[in-house]
Amino acid sequence: MTALPPRFLEDRELRDKARAVLAEDIARLQDNLGEEGIASRVSSGVTSSITGRIRSGARDVLEQAKAQAADSKGVLALLVGAFLMWLAREPIFAWFQDLRDELAQPDLDPTDDAAPPEAAPSGDPE
Repeated sequence: MTALPPRFLEDRELRDKARAVLAEDIARLQDNLGEEGIASRVSSGVTSSITGRIRSGARDVLEQAKAQAADSKGVLALLVGAFLMWLAREPIFAWFQDLRDELAQPDLDPTDDAAPPEAAPSGDPE
């Protein structure tokens, strides 16, 4: 058997140490994956990331909406009023229908219900 150069022996020793470290890392990874799977890790990471982005975006939109509302209070009042009227549209339409029906009917006075007086008979018998 031939004698190996010292550099080769050092490289082999370094390779064996690296292999041991890699084996420990793989064992640790397998233990961690056994506790929580890859899918749940990815979904929890993505969910927290997306949730954070949505929250920060919602805060920005709310701040801009507040600034716009402060600048145009009349337009905001008009929009709120229109929305409330839209919600109450059925009772409003019913009220207009009742009003139209009342105006379409002739005005009947309860005192006019009596029969008109007949002509009084004259004293002349015929």
